Amino acid sequence: MIGRQLEYSAALPPTWQVTTVGKIGSYLNGFAFKPDHWSTDGLPIIRIQNLNDFRKPFNYFNGEIPEKYRINDGDILVSWSASLGTFRWNRGDAWLNQHIFKATPNLKNVTDDFFFWVMVHAIQRIASNARGSTMKHVTGKEFSNSQVALPPLPEQKKIAHILSMVQRAIEAQERIIQTTTELKKTLMHKLFTEGTRGEPQKQTEIGLIPESWELISIEDLFETQLGKMLSRKSKVGDSPKPYLRNKNVQWGRIDTGDMLQMDFNDREMEKFQLRKGDLLVCEGGEVGRAALWDGSINECYYQKALHRLRPKTKQITNEYMAHWMMFAFLLTNTYGVTGTRTTIAHLPEIKLKPLLVPTPSPEERDMIVCALDSSEQKIEKHRRKHVQLQDLFRTLLHKLMTAKTRVNGLEPTL
Repeated sequence: MIGRQLEYSAALPPTWQVTTVGKIGSYLNGFAFKPDHWSTDGLPIIRIQNLNDFRKPFNYFNGEIPEKYRINDGDILVSWSASLGTFRWNRGDAWLNQHIFKATPNLKNVTDDFFFWVMVHAIQRIASNARGSTMKHVTGKEFSNSQVALPPLPEQKKIAHILSMVQRAIEAQERIIQTTTELKKTLMHKLFTEGTRGEPQKQTEIGLIPESWELISIEDLFETQLGKMLSRKSKVGDSPKPYLRNKNVQWGRIDTGDMLQMDFNDREMEKFQLRKGDLLVCEGGEVGRAALWDGSINECYYQKALHRLRPKTKQITNEYMAHWMMFAFLLTNTYGVTGTRTTIAHLPEIKLKPLLVPTPSPEERDMIVCALDSSEQKIEKHRRKHVQLQDLFRTLLHKLMTAKTRVNGLEPTL
């Protein structure tokens, strides 16, 4: 024991012990697999990208290495480079790659479940101070020396139970979000290719659409305007204003969490000021990514990396167009497979304006928007619940693991 005061908390209860990560477990770094070890059969090699997303393809290994590098269901894995995190493996036998620790408790006064949450808490704490701007890295010394607090075994079990319960609720929300998102994709495909009236379809240069629909170019439907060119002079002017750039426009939403400012003169303010409901489309990056401006900032402008669309006919609305852009660019690559069968890497006005948009009657258009808005609202409801649960988990993790909140009588409402 090295004292009762953790480096990140107030004094602990007298029944709690303070120790270090290195003293409560043993840690095995993975095998240094090289590309010439990779195969198409054998056991999968667990790399950091596989821990973060099990949909990422695995490499395999069918040779001979020490058995200690074999991973089984239930093993605790800690990635200590690039993307830091703690995971419990549950996908069958596999091989452990370097930059990932296999963590195993080695004290009788630490339960397996509580040890897992110790790892989660420890890696989150030291991740904020990890070296590297884009590629984070934790040394074995700072990992091993990171302090942890151990309550009595009965309290460990209660803490692990509560944290596991919240984590299961988070995972349930993730499954619901995934399911409802897939349902929305199916609905979009049906509505944009079949419509709502069950009428016959016709083949067009952008695919099947209902027989009564028209194909109309963006140029004929919208006024389009690129934003202001960013320059060194505009950064030091007398009239700095917030503006949106490519990064701020995500699919179906505007992220105002990281806004920059530049100077706009009177002429530019009139030309580039956004109105609530304007549709913004990314010119580069993830081409075609689009979202409606919600007016959350009273006076806001936009950079040249974005197109602003405003309808110039009652045949179209920005709400319909926002859904169509998601379907055409994100889900089906409608325009990228036309003619040359290559994706559009850049979307200047000269390429944007000729793009053809399937245009139903105003009545059917509004029905489609209503159906897709309703579907998106269901997804957003679960996203908000997911964020709330993640916030609850982070708060509970820190407070329970540092005795700022005790488990007696605590049962979070999910």
